[in-house]
Amino acid sequence: MRDLLAERLASYAPRQLALDYPEAGILVPVTDDHRNPEMVFTLRSAKLTTHRGQVSYPGGRRDLQDSTLESTALRETHEEIGLPPEQVDVIAPLSQVMSRYGILVTPYVGVIPADYPLEHNPDEIESIFRVPLSFFLEDRRERTDALPFMNHTLYVPCYRWERYQIWGMSAVVLVDFLNAVYDAGIDLLEPPKGD
Repeated sequence: MRDLLAERLASYAPRQLALDYPEAGILVPVTDDHRNPEMVFTLRSAKLTTHRGQVSYPGGRRDLQDSTLESTALRETHEEIGLPPEQVDVIAPLSQVMSRYGILVTPYVGVIPADYPLEHNPDEIESIFRVPLSFFLEDRRERTDALPFMNHTLYVPCYRWERYQIWGMSAVVLVDFLNAVYDAGIDLLEPPKGD
């Protein structure tokens, strides 16, 4: 899996937003299972003040001691799901996104061991779950949300996996990953045909 991701993301030019906002780093964890790779998501605790009860990638706001946003993503991932930085093979960044709370988020694709025992931090995370990448490549979206973003409208898919809804900013990052790695051709600027 690592070689495929490295090859596909080597020529990818992530979009950088030249904005002066608070920053965050998130990890887009993909398991190293070559036959059935999965992506790892979290369900944020209902006790949190932002994005509570929503599906997200592990990560968070940059601290002063973080030398890079990649180190932010790895530190926060360790805190949230118990995955140490040395268990993550960071491949490349994806395009930056802006959260609705005015935070500039940089996602990093990382390969993780499929069998590593992840453990959620109950203060921040309600649960951890995995979704096969093959599910997303079939584009079995539950709906498409029209979301305003910087003088544009984005048509963002919402996917349902078991009891979880993957939508909003997490879905934007997911689509960027699918388009960059698998040429999925999911256009966020146009509503899907048939809608």
